Amino acid sequence: MPEAENLSSHAELPSGVDLEPVGLLADPHPEEAAHPGAGPVPLGILPDGATVGGQGQLLVAGVDVSQLVAVVGTPVFVYDEEHLRRRCKEAVAAWGSGVAYASKAFLCQAMARLAYEEGMMIDVSTEGELHVAVSAGVPPSRLVVHGNNKSEAELARAVQLGVGRIVVDSFDEIARLEILASAAPRRPQVMVRVTPGIEAHTHEYVMTGQDDSKFGFGLASGAAKRAVARLARPGSPVELIGVHAHIGSQIFSVESFAKATAVMAGFVGELMQGTDAGGLIREICMGGGLGVAYVEGEESLSIAEWAKVVREAASAAGVPRHVTLTAEPGRAIVASGALTAYKVGTIKEIPGVRTYVSVDGGMSDNPRPVLYGSGYEAFLARCVRSARPRTVTVVGKHCESGDVIVKDAQVPEDLSVGDVLVTPVTGAYGHSMASNYNKVPRPAVVFVRDGLARVVVRRETVEDLLALEDPEAPAISFQATA
Repeated sequence: MPEAENLSSHAELPSGVDLEPVGLLADPHPEEAAHPGAGPVPLGILPDGATVGGQGQLLVAGVDVSQLVAVVGTPVFVYDEEHLRRRCKEAVAAWGSGVAYASKAFLCQAMARLAYEEGMMIDVSTEGELHVAVSAGVPPSRLVVHGNNKSEAELARAVQLGVGRIVVDSFDEIARLEILASAAPRRPQVMVRVTPGIEAHTHEYVMTGQDDSKFGFGLASGAAKRAVARLARPGSPVELIGVHAHIGSQIFSVESFAKATAVMAGFVGELMQGTDAGGLIREICMGGGLGVAYVEGEESLSIAEWAKVVREAASAAGVPRHVTLTAEPGRAIVASGALTAYKVGTIKEIPGVRTYVSVDGGMSDNPRPVLYGSGYEAFLARCVRSARPRTVTVVGKHCESGDVIVKDAQVPEDLSVGDVLVTPVTGAYGHSMASNYNKVPRPAVVFVRDGLARVVVRRETVEDLLALEDPEAPAISFQATA
């Protein structure tokens, strides 16, 4: 392996390699840092195992990214496996064995297996996610089932398997679940999802804790209290064990988490003082939503710091000691553990307007910029430590003017066609939200560790795009009878 320069304070140095560490707070190019956008890519947003090789190229867990894409192609999601395992370990240490990985952030069999191996439960919200987790070997007892519109088939499958938790979201669902549970060999354990009326400071599309939400039972309306009472009534076919809240995603405000915790603690305290149901509550899950730094200048809490904020708020609000606090981090586990590598195909300069740099992916593998206006950094795999004085707009190959990956990307002056361009912090909501728009096959997913790479999700082919089609399908009559 070439001599390399460490890019993260979290990275462990390979044995026998002499590296010069670069701390997250110490910038070796202060004159460039004084001019935002002109310096190298911010070091702290790269995966823990990212290093710079002897030729200035990007390595992740000892794997040369340029060499990797020459074999597996682009676009490709590259995940630092050890980074993922460290975040899972941190979550278990901070929250305990009841902490669940929110699989909607990124799920495949390899990821489900990894999170389970590191002691996490898995949060699934559809039959598809449930199927992937079980197929990966995760015991049903280590699964938490979510969803605002669980079908009868999905609930039946969850009850049949004996999942660890079902988080109920509506009175319609309670009615369906009660019928199914009455015929089940064991009572399903359930939690009530509560909308606590907290408007987190984040994008409106990922706010979920306010009163006007499709999720959960409103606290202010009294629906949450009625749901608890129904589930806790004597002879109920389900076992009420706790309450759940999730106020949104990509939240940096400590106050939002503290307020939500205080509100939930107050609700549980009210239940314990005024109803028999209160004695059944032994778990409060505060969901996920911890913000992650995507671009230069953003700072986020660690998982341990987030847990500390919630625990302190719960203690101050008087949550009984027998009640366990849990959480469901997703983005915080996987986002910064991966990057996406693209190949530059076209560079189009419009004098006095802008320069468009087109790559071979786009909104089909990263819809977040289109959906939420999300920002990203960009750099070249061949020269990680190079200055990035040139401003360009990185766009995808789809037939949409809005197919923008990075609007004002800072890149090296010598960026050229054929370069491997990298966007970091793409481990969450890239692969999981990928589509086949314009019939573009979805990218491969590669896990790297100890200088080795394994393709855990193969790249789709154009033949895969036809797998569900049947142009010669026979017609079925639906004529109305007289």
